[in-house]
Amino acid sequence: MIQAKEQIVSTTSERHLLVYMILVLVVITSLVIVFFVVFQKRKNKLILDKIKQKQAFEEEIAQAQTETQEQTLKNVGWELHDNVGQLLSFASMQLSILKMQVSDDIKDKFKDTSEALKESLKEVRALSRTLNNEVILNIGFEQSVYNELERLKKMKFASAQKHTIGEKRPFNNKKHEIILFRIIQEFLSNSVKYSEAENLSVTLNYQPKNLIITAKDDGKGFDIKTVEKGAGLLNMKSRASLINADFELKSEVGKGVEMIITYPFN
Repeated sequence: MIQAKEQIVSTTSERHLLVYMILVLVVITSLVIVFFVVFQKRKNKLILDKIKQKQAFEEEIAQAQTETQEQTLKNVGWELHDNVGQLLSFASMQLSILKMQVSDDIKDKFKDTSEALKESLKEVRALSRTLNNEVILNIGFEQSVYNELERLKKMKFASAQKHTIGEKRPFNNKKHEIILFRIIQEFLSNSVKYSEAENLSVTLNYQPKNLIITAKDDGKGFDIKTVEKGAGLLNMKSRASLINADFELKSEVGKGVEMIITYPFN
């Protein structure tokens, strides 16, 4: 009987010890899991913080570059308007004076030169206005797009049209007007230099939450997969990301180029 009782006591103690050890293992395992979860959360938070810091830094750099570019364009616009414009005006005035001092049979020979000077002066003044962000803000986004298309149509294109769909609405941030206009201007400038296009179009589609801008040319196009990412394309994309707009460029050889910007109003 005594031995049986001792065996029972021994078995009970072993069970208690086993239960205790299991509880200890459970506690230790739980602590390890908790520690691992906390560690992972802190690690993920640090990674996210670094990503946010990097994005903020890149946005500051892009913002600084945009502001520098705008100031440079404004200075160039002033130079064109004040200095080059004055020189052309002076040349036109001198030509008019000279024209009055020659015989009638020679006056006709001055006609083409005089017209060329007048057109050059108009072009310089129109270009100076598109480079000055204060002028853009003053006349508005849509009028600036229209003026740029009209200027390019006079230069070399058969047609350059602006289409508006939906009810026009104001921008909450006026600076975004300038950035969107500069992206369109960059696209049109590339069309002038590379596309060999005859027709341009810009469509402004006002939707309840977004403005969808579609710019097209009917030029020679290119293979979007193999084309080298130049400064112009990178500049357009960085400007779009600066205002949280989606940027997409589509093109095929022989089918022109299409740019789509989706700008959120809110």
